Amino acid sequence: MKLADHFTRSGDFFFRWRSYLPLLLLPVFILGVVDAGHHPAPQGPWGRAWPWACLVVSLAGLALRALTIGSGPAGTSERSTVDPRASVLMTEGPYSLVRHPLYLGNTLVALGMALVPGVWYVPVIVVLASLLYHERIAAREERFLEEQFGDQFRRWADAVPAMVPAWGRYLPSAGRFRWRRVAGREFHGLSVIGAGFFLLDLGCRFAATGRVSLDPAWTALASATLFIYIVMATVKKTTRLLPGD
Repeated sequence: MKLADHFTRSGDFFFRWRSYLPLLLLPVFILGVVDAGHHPAPQGPWGRAWPWACLVVSLAGLALRALTIGSGPAGTSERSTVDPRASVLMTEGPYSLVRHPLYLGNTLVALGMALVPGVWYVPVIVVLASLLYHERIAAREERFLEEQFGDQFRRWADAVPAMVPAWGRYLPSAGRFRWRRVAGREFHGLSVIGAGFFLLDLGCRFAATGRVSLDPAWTALASATLFIYIVMATVKKTTRLLPGD
């Protein structure tokens, strides 16, 4: 089998299970948290600011996802795990900077969490795993887009990098920003960030002291994002205010 065909075939598997495969990295996070307990974070302003700087990285990834989803028309940036679909080839907004802005956003979200324990190997493993994982899915999607859009896709792919943004190429999106689409999609990611940073802080504290202690700020963040999740999930399930595409 040609290497390109192997990439797309493995991409089929990763594409179908992409919502669950990141859970395989949980042992890496747990090991990092345990290791962090043996090497306490530095005290002072820098030590206190570190987890919040990590939160900014994750929120930047969520913001990139929101910008991508909100600026795309219906039928693009969909959540289907069965088959890729695209009504048009997106080449504006985030797609004018990078071919896979959603996957770059996912990587930033994961990187922000991986940095929290302050153990060097956790972000290295997470970023490498994310790149390998998304590379397979991207290969699968790009084959589909090339079949769907032909020369238009090839010209765009030749000019726009896959995952490292080309900042000088930015073209604003022509359509209106779809806030309801973002709200209906990204409350999941927000809740993951809130719960993730809460659990990481809780784990690092326990590993360092042997006691369960809750930080008020992270507890408040987790509670707020959980509340938003419950409200948005209820609204999405019982009304038509939040589109699902």
